[in-house]
Amino acid sequence: MFRSALWSGVVGVLLLFSCKDPGPLPETPDSPARTPEEEMKTFQIEEGFEVQLVAAEPLVEAPVHIQFDADGRLWVLEMRGYMNDIEGSEEKLPVGSVAILEDTDADGQMDKRIVYLDSLIMPRSLGFYKNGALIAEDNSLWWTEDTDGDWQADVKTLVDSTYSANGLPEHTDNGFVRNADNWYYSAKSRLRYRNVDGQWVRDSTEFRGQWGITQDDKGRLVYNYNWSQLHGDLVPANYLSRNKNHKPSTGIDHGYTIDRRVFPIRSNLAVNRGYIPGTLDSANRLQEFTSACSPTIYRSRLFPEEYYGNVFVMENAGNLVKRNVVKEKGNLLEAFDPNSGKEFFASTDERFRPVHGAVGPDGGLYIVDMYQGIVQHGAYMTDYLKEKTLERKLDAPGHMGRIWRIVPKGTDFESSPKLSLASTQDLVEYLSHSDGWYRDQAQRLLVEKADQNVVALLENLVKSKSSELGSFHALWALEGMGKVNPSFLFSILNDPSDLIKSTAVRQLEKLAATQPEVQERLGNELVSMASEASEVLALQIGLSAEVLSRNARLAVLKSIVEKYGEQALIRDAVMSSLGDVEWNFLQGILADARWQTQDVNREIFLEMLSAAILKKGDSEEISQLLTQIDLPTLSWKEQVILNGLAIKAGDIEEAGSIRFAAKPSLFSRTDLPLDDTRKNMLLRVFTWPGYQPLVASSSGSSLDESGLKLFAEGRQKYLATCSGCHGNNGKGATRLGPPLAGSEWVLGDEVRLSLILLHGMEGPIEVAGKKYDAPEILPVMPAHSTMDDRSIAAILTYIRNEWGNQAPAITGRTVGSTRVLNQGRVYPWSAAELNAHLEKLASTPKP
Repeated sequence: MFRSALWSGVVGVLLLFSCKDPGPLPETPDSPARTPEEEMKTFQIEEGFEVQLVAAEPLVEAPVHIQFDADGRLWVLEMRGYMNDIEGSEEKLPVGSVAILEDTDADGQMDKRIVYLDSLIMPRSLGFYKNGALIAEDNSLWWTEDTDGDWQADVKTLVDSTYSANGLPEHTDNGFVRNADNWYYSAKSRLRYRNVDGQWVRDSTEFRGQWGITQDDKGRLVYNYNWSQLHGDLVPANYLSRNKNHKPSTGIDHGYTIDRRVFPIRSNLAVNRGYIPGTLDSANRLQEFTSACSPTIYRSRLFPEEYYGNVFVMENAGNLVKRNVVKEKGNLLEAFDPNSGKEFFASTDERFRPVHGAVGPDGGLYIVDMYQGIVQHGAYMTDYLKEKTLERKLDAPGHMGRIWRIVPKGTDFESSPKLSLASTQDLVEYLSHSDGWYRDQAQRLLVEKADQNVVALLENLVKSKSSELGSFHALWALEGMGKVNPSFLFSILNDPSDLIKSTAVRQLEKLAATQPEVQERLGNELVSMASEASEVLALQIGLSAEVLSRNARLAVLKSIVEKYGEQALIRDAVMSSLGDVEWNFLQGILADARWQTQDVNREIFLEMLSAAILKKGDSEEISQLLTQIDLPTLSWKEQVILNGLAIKAGDIEEAGSIRFAAKPSLFSRTDLPLDDTRKNMLLRVFTWPGYQPLVASSSGSSLDESGLKLFAEGRQKYLATCSGCHGNNGKGATRLGPPLAGSEWVLGDEVRLSLILLHGMEGPIEVAGKKYDAPEILPVMPAHSTMDDRSIAAILTYIRNEWGNQAPAITGRTVGSTRVLNQGRVYPWSAAELNAHLEKLASTPKP
């Protein structure tokens, strides 16, 4: 059903307020629903800024997501059925809507409302396209369009019935960001969408995040999880997952920061697991993120310069917004809180629920405040939270909501231009605008208009080198219009910007897949570029090399891994382009005199290659490999290859899946550098006449089939994350980390070991009777809390069963429960403190 609605004349409710008080009102024993004027007085904002009201009920209700269209109008997704009472009784009702808010008198206040689409069940995603939008609700992704100019949808076509299929808002597809590459991406999803010749195309992609997703200036996707505030991709989508023989450990889902601390200005008793010691501090305030969502990158010049590129993260359970400064170091990104101890924006009102953010065309930071008592979905509400919610009367009222704008004090509001009316020449100029909103909108509009006369203007913008980001968007506008010119792209491979060169390589790669002449020329260019490329450009060359001819591919990737092989991300990039030619690449390495010298990074890469060859399962290639390494004396290379094969064998599901015509002579040797357990693991995957392996040949091992899989997975993650400090051989590294082989910390209590990885460890530690302390080792081992539970479990299972260690596997469930039951720990443990904590846990009655 489509219902038209036009709301105006509510200006009296939406007076512009500014947060000018020296401090927020203190919290009250109860949490009454406040008017916008009253709520304003509860705000604490960073010095130099003020908060302004943009919209409130009844103009907007239960907002969860906003976007500004090309004319500066504010589109609001309203999840009106979400938890308006303790039972969530309205959740299945078609009461959700998408509204368009407009400021008709340019005073900074929304005063007009049009219902674009209603009768939706729990809407959660919005993506603009032409005169309409992709809109998602439970179990449905719709293409909607206004065809008659009244901005009420009169076309509604089902695009995908699998989007948001499970219906749980916290754990299903949501968000939408139109990326620089012209695809629409979602959080909590493996799907992406694009309109091609008037048809919506669905494609698979890597899984990302939980609630909310955005992009930075270079098109890198950024997202988070309720327990970890800031994650993102270091590489473009759908590269690292191409090689079915290799599972990457880097590049996607990169944790920007291990900082989980939050600093609310009120008590937060009504949070899940508030009863668990450590969740709340002595003032009953939340200590770490529990509902992080919707990271918002500030890409405007309205704020002071130091705020550009900052990421603001919403924490609705803690009634606050955290600010993160992001620093770029080569191919890596890291973030930190510039004002630890005090948040950028916080409230003493328990109903202040920041759930989404956006940067407007005016440069203001807009915060979506759902303004209701219950934010935890009923499916995950504990008895404790239900009790606290009812006790504090947070179950009512519902159907409220506010949108706030944060600007520097004294900022005069300026209405935005109507980009939908701009000429194509003006849109090309907007591609170089100082603010990201204008660049993104201009690119989208140019792609949608597809004016062939603009091609020369876009190419001239790139050639002018006047704006790096303008050139970047111009290249993707051309790609979106289907006007990628290989001659032009080759001409800019000497551009001074790595971003522009990398973008040209990405687009040439796509052409090379279908045009042999482009493939040949691109191969020649990349062979020439690879040896002198910066690490940033080398990363993209490594990712794109897959499309080259075999000889060019092997030459390019060999050059890159020789120059930057110490970087785990570069190694994964190279492996992603080596699909099905790993054996050819390994042959070249074995014959290269430069690879005679042993090096830990070479060991890691050789092991990755060996594992991929075994995963491919080509019996002829594997037989040749076993023959080639069957030398009278096994050097470090042969030993590493054997070890890599044996470890990967634990991840092969079918015993005897690789068949030989005869027993490899290597397996008749008595001097193989493998213990019986490792040898049995390797032999398990082979068969030949007269030999059939046992289904579970893990004799001498404490691991079952699932444990062997974790072990194999953990080896690669260990090499990428831990070996730099603890050594490939687990013996530790001077001035870095203590040994893991034979360590009682590794072999002991699995909860204690999980806590070390989750929170880190500092100070002296005694291992096997020897005391290690700075400067012999680093003073602090950092936390690895941004890793998911399975990844941590895999690493721990590996180190407990390598180098002569033998102990039961640690499961993801163990790590997950340890993470939950030890919330609030935001500093590394000392050895004494950790042991005391374990004793306390052992003596505490289980709830």
